Amino acid sequence: MLKVYNDLTNQKEAFVPLVPGKVRMYVCGMTVYDLCHLGHARVMVVFDVIYRYLRSTGLDVTYIRNITDIDDKIINRANEKGEHFGALTERFITAMHEDERALEVLPPDEEPRATNHIGQIVEMIQRLIDKGHAYLAENGDVYYSVRSFQGYGRLSGKSIEDLRAGARVDVEELKREPLDFALWKSTKPGEPAWESPWGNGRPGWHIECSAMSTSCLGDTLDIHGGGADLTFPHHENEIAQSEGATGEPFVRYWLHNGFVRINDEKMSKSLGNFFTVREILKHYQAEEVRYFILTSQYRSPLNYDEEHLDNARGALTRFYTAMRGLPKAAPAGADDYVERFNRAMDDDFNTPEALAALFDLVREINRVRSEDESHGAALAGRLRQLGGVLGILQADPELYLRGAGDGDAGDDGWIDDLIQQRVDARTRRDWAEADRIRDELKDRGIALEDGPEGTSWRRA
Repeated sequence: MLKVYNDLTNQKEAFVPLVPGKVRMYVCGMTVYDLCHLGHARVMVVFDVIYRYLRSTGLDVTYIRNITDIDDKIINRANEKGEHFGALTERFITAMHEDERALEVLPPDEEPRATNHIGQIVEMIQRLIDKGHAYLAENGDVYYSVRSFQGYGRLSGKSIEDLRAGARVDVEELKREPLDFALWKSTKPGEPAWESPWGNGRPGWHIECSAMSTSCLGDTLDIHGGGADLTFPHHENEIAQSEGATGEPFVRYWLHNGFVRINDEKMSKSLGNFFTVREILKHYQAEEVRYFILTSQYRSPLNYDEEHLDNARGALTRFYTAMRGLPKAAPAGADDYVERFNRAMDDDFNTPEALAALFDLVREINRVRSEDESHGAALAGRLRQLGGVLGILQADPELYLRGAGDGDAGDDGWIDDLIQQRVDARTRRDWAEADRIRDELKDRGIALEDGPEGTSWRRA
C-alpha cells in the first residue's frame, strides 16, 4: 500500500483517496516573471513522477498545476521593462513550457491562470466577508482576519501569538491585526485592475490558488503539493481561505519537496544564486538533469554541483549501454525487481531506492544478454517500462550515448570518418595508426567499443 508523508500530520500515512480509485491533485506552479531555475525544475519533475506513479497503479488522477500570472513581482518586472504585464507573462509561460518539454514533464490535465479566474476569486472573497472571515479596510483593500479561523498555523506548526510577535505592517496597510493578509488590493497607479464590489483592484497571491484549486477540483483535494518554501504563509493561508469559504476540509495530504541548495544555501532568485534550466542544458542533457533530481528523495534537500550531474550522466550511460544493441521487446520477467521498484515508490515515492532496483536489473541484463539475447531484450523492455514511470530511459540508446550533452549531437560525420580510418588501419595491420586514431578520439571525448558486430562509440 502506498504511504505518503503528510505535512499536515507530520507522519507517513496510508494514501486513501476521498473517492475510491480517483485522485484530485493540485500543485502550486510558477509565478511567471522570469525563466525557470533548477528549483522550479525540481517541483515540476517531483510531482510529474508522483503523477506518473499514481497513474501506473491504475488510479484515475486529475492533475492541476496553476500559473500565477498576476502578482507584485510580475507587475514590478513589467514596469521595469516598460512592458505590458500580459506580454511579459505570455513570454515566460512559453519559455516554461519549453523547459517542461525538454525535461519530459507531462502536461497537467489543466493549467489554470489567475487572470482567467477573477470571477471565482471575487466570489470567494465575498463568501469570506459574508461569513465574517474577511473585512473591507478604509483604503479599499480586503483582508482576511486570521483570528477568525480556528486552527490557523496547524500546517506550519506556528502559533498565532508567535507569528503576531514577528509580524510587520506596512504604513499604507489598514489591517485590524498584523497577521491579517490581503485578499483584494485596491488599484494603484501603474497597476492592472479588475472590477469588484469593493472597487477596482487585483487579487492577493494567496486567494488565487484557493479559488483556482476549488473551482477545478472541488472543495476537498486529495493531494496539494509545492515547494517547502510555500508551507508558510502561502499554504497556511490557503487552508484558512478555502475552509473558511467552504466549511469543508481543504486538503487530505500535503506534500512538499525540499529545497535545492548551493553551498548550503537555498537556491532562489532573491538570493541571486540560481542556475536557470537553460543554462544547465547547455552542458547536460535534459534526461541527466531529471535523473539528478531523482537521486534525492523528494522531501530531502538536493545539493547542486557539477559532480552530481556528471554522476547522473555516468549512471544513464550504464543504463543505455545495457540496452544498446538489444532488439526492442515487450517487457517480461524481472518480477523481483518490479516488486522492489514498487515497494520503493510505495514508501513515499522513494526514487533513490527505485533507481537502485533498476541498477540491479541492469546487472542482470548484462549477465544474460550474451547467453540469451531474447531474454536480455525482454529484461531491457522491463527496464524501459519501469524507467518510464520515472520519466527516464525512453530515448534510443544509440542517440543518448552519441549525444551526451555537449551540443555536438547531429554533427557526427567526422567521428564516423575517423572510425573508418581506424578500421582501414587495422585491416592493414597498422596498429600504431589505429592506436593513434583511438587516442585522438579519446582526447576529443569519444570512447570506442569494439565488438563482434564492429565498432560503436559514445561520448565519454
